[in-house]
Amino acid sequence: MEIVEKKEVEDHNNAQSILGADSVASDVVDKEAEERQARELKAGLHPLKYKYVFWYTRRTPGVRTQTSYEDNIKKIVGFSTVETFWVCYCHLARPSSLPSPTDLHLFKEGIRPLWEDSANSSGGKWIIRFKKVVSGRFWEDLVLALVGDQLEYSDSICGAVLSIRFNEDILSVWNRNASDHQAVMSLRDSIKRHLKLPHSYVMEYKPHDASLRDNSSYRNTWLSR
Repeated sequence: MEIVEKKEVEDHNNAQSILGADSVASDVVDKEAEERQARELKAGLHPLKYKYVFWYTRRTPGVRTQTSYEDNIKKIVGFSTVETFWVCYCHLARPSSLPSPTDLHLFKEGIRPLWEDSANSSGGKWIIRFKKVVSGRFWEDLVLALVGDQLEYSDSICGAVLSIRFNEDILSVWNRNASDHQAVMSLRDSIKRHLKLPHSYVMEYKPHDASLRDNSSYRNTWLSR
């Protein structure tokens, strides 16, 4: 009996060495997600494909250090079903009522809204600038598209940000891999289609490693209609 148990332990350890800790952790996460969805279905709820988290950042005018930015990021609430999303969303302040500069973030659970996060570090973001009077509507349309898994290459999407600024509001969608040209361009087209963007709107893209180099989210981008 001891020989069998010892062999099972050795086989388990060997498997972990071969597959790696990331594979084992991924299996655990997948199992937990399946169990969560089963509980929600049993409770009569409607599970979303991804669990999301709303974050909030009240930025200090004139202060641009990364440390201060990380300190100011606050987690608001997470949700994993249609029902809990609407409860959360209906209680959030409308963008038009938020002070400048402020950032609202909607990211998949486990991904922090930071360039350096492992899910974001190799990626980038599509950027759209809006007049303040219309930004709230476009933000809501984008939130619904993300939560409803309506955008193409949804597995490559990390989250979205609405940046409230003095003269304009800026909407950005973050993806995992800035080098995957097909995924990046398909995401652009999907965003334009679901938001019904007028042709006059220009979309900009910027990899996160470029943002880290110049310590800027929205300067030095490349343009695409």
